[in-house]
Amino acid sequence: MSGHSKWSTIKRKKEKTDGARAKVFTKIGRELAVAVREGGGADPSSNSKLRECIAKAKANNVPNENIERIIKKAAGSADGDNYETITYEGYGPCGIAVIVETLTDNRNRTAGDIRHYFDKFGGNLGTQGCVSFMFSQKGLLVIEKEDNDEEQVMEDALEAGASDFSAESDDVYEIYTEPDDFGAVMEALSGKYEFVSADVSMIPSTYTNIEDEEAAVKMQKLLDMLEDNDDVQNVYHNWDMPETDEED
Repeated sequence: MSGHSKWSTIKRKKEKTDGARAKVFTKIGRELAVAVREGGGADPSSNSKLRECIAKAKANNVPNENIERIIKKAAGSADGDNYETITYEGYGPCGIAVIVETLTDNRNRTAGDIRHYFDKFGGNLGTQGCVSFMFSQKGLLVIEKEDNDEEQVMEDALEAGASDFSAESDDVYEIYTEPDDFGAVMEALSGKYEFVSADVSMIPSTYTNIEDEEAAVKMQKLLDMLEDNDDVQNVYHNWDMPETDEED
């Protein structure tokens, strides 16, 4: 049902971050804390944002005791770090559209870092809205194919309220939802399946190839630098990444 598979990008990111689990845990922990303070408290049953963050944490193998400790600490402290959400948009080499979501306690530091990365690797930071029109916000749940029947997973997903289903990847099923339906679909499926990934993402409407090898190297370095930055929570782009790069 879906066109281009997003699993390739997630797989590359997860393989990379498996070697940097502490950094991943820190970033997700920040999201959990902000969700508690801004989303309506420490009870996930009444805080949909917190429910989504917990699902993302579990999909990234954050231990339950870590999740509980972060939530308890955030709920009991009124003096937590004052983070704000800032989204940056721009173009990488060859006009690749890039969206960078950040949580920062110092917007000047973050803006300087993001602009430096774009400039250094052949891109340019743009204005708000310059590339976001090329993306749609969708919930995305990823389930391993192993031991899971395609027709059954698709039936369960659509019955739960999913808007789209894809089995194009060799490894996984991709289930898409409208943003407002993500929590309900996730909860309906969580008792039946384990998620490889669970998050609300920005899905590009079209993907772009990079034919020039040097430009492709620069684009990869730009993504690596952005994802390695402590203030950056999510990076979305419309680069149709070649298989060799995904599995490096």
